[in-house]
Amino acid sequence: MTNSQFPTSFPAARVDRRKLLATPLMLLPLSALAQFRVEIAGVGTTQLPITITPFRDEAVASQPISRIIGADLVRSGQFRLIGPTGAALAAMGANDTRPDVSAWRQLGADSLVWGSVKSLGGGRYDVRFRLWDVVKDADLNGENYAPSVPQSDLRRSAHKIADYIYEKLTGGKGVFSTHLAYVTRAGGNYVLWVSDADGEGAQSAFSSPESIISPAWSPDGRSIAYVSFESRKPVVYVQDISAGRRRLLANFKGSNSAPAWSPDGRTLVVTLSLVGGSQLYLIDASGGSQPRRITQSNSIDTEPCFSSNGQYIYFVSDRGGAPQIYRMPASGGSAQRVTFEGSYNVSPGLSPDGRWMAYISRNGGSYRLHVMDLSSGQVSALTDTNDDASPSFAPNSRLIVYATKQDGQGVLMTTTVDGQTRVRLAVPPGDVREPAWGPYQR
Repeated sequence: MTNSQFPTSFPAARVDRRKLLATPLMLLPLSALAQFRVEIAGVGTTQLPITITPFRDEAVASQPISRIIGADLVRSGQFRLIGPTGAALAAMGANDTRPDVSAWRQLGADSLVWGSVKSLGGGRYDVRFRLWDVVKDADLNGENYAPSVPQSDLRRSAHKIADYIYEKLTGGKGVFSTHLAYVTRAGGNYVLWVSDADGEGAQSAFSSPESIISPAWSPDGRSIAYVSFESRKPVVYVQDISAGRRRLLANFKGSNSAPAWSPDGRTLVVTLSLVGGSQLYLIDASGGSQPRRITQSNSIDTEPCFSSNGQYIYFVSDRGGAPQIYRMPASGGSAQRVTFEGSYNVSPGLSPDGRWMAYISRNGGSYRLHVMDLSSGQVSALTDTNDDASPSFAPNSRLIVYATKQDGQGVLMTTTVDGQTRVRLAVPPGDVREPAWGPYQR
């Protein structure tokens, strides 16, 4: 198989990475959660029934705080929203600090959230909430969680409240105040965006008339490595998100692509074609040093990613005759094949807890998201769509963001690891692709 048949990374212009490598969901509208459409693909036995009442006076703010919180919790797949009734709200009263739990028990809610938003002037707000265990009739705290919030941080405050609720009720860490990176193509222009974890609040990090692919977050969440074709060849840059500065990381002879960070942030593994075919190299994150080759095959090796403990690199290679996923020591050495089901498996993404590997498998003419339990090797298909790409795990390892197509347009979806809850994200207009879920901020 030649380089022209199987070059270096997987989707772009639609430098579609499938061309480089080898080249209908029913959405249930949730009118109360205007930003999202959610598909529940099965009945989740672990979903917790919760009521989130409209926050008192939240109309004074520029963001619908209670709706953002509810949308976050539904997207996690762990919660089922129970809408409040007028009678229950009336029984609660405008200023109650202790609700009459009998009204909420009748609705079937196990937990209750209510709060208020108050303008402090000068573009700042006091956001308060309470979380109540309806079953135990117990206060789970939350008052004064965000006592003075600038308008620009209202969405973030809502996400942090959702994180608090998620952790209190599930024992796991929420991911709603983390960030996504993704690329849109609209009107011949490509934009790298950084957004909230729900796709909202997007800010442009870089734009170009040429393709942008393969965004990869640094472990501290402060930088993104990506590939730009602005010089009419793939070149790797690193962008400081807060400062807006970028620096050149890899512009060697031939193709430079598919950057991935080591867990300590000191090293990246990249795909270079320095000696003809695409091979994997380690390069210092600060730049300035020569890359060190770590694969020595006559095949195309690409799409690398580090295991969460930094001991291994997973990558895609056609060394067996067709694209499959392999694993090797992070310093180089012999590689072991990981995927055996199907003749075409690409785009590995590893969960931070080290348990799962998400990837794309071709089934007939369809490219579908799969997940493998790395301890057992058991594989599950998570979607029934035809053009999935670029899976990336949330930092709590319980959600995956990926790109797919609906009505011929690229969109972003999230799914739970069991595939039971899938959500289409609201993003800026354009053909959307190349998502990457950022880490917890350090």
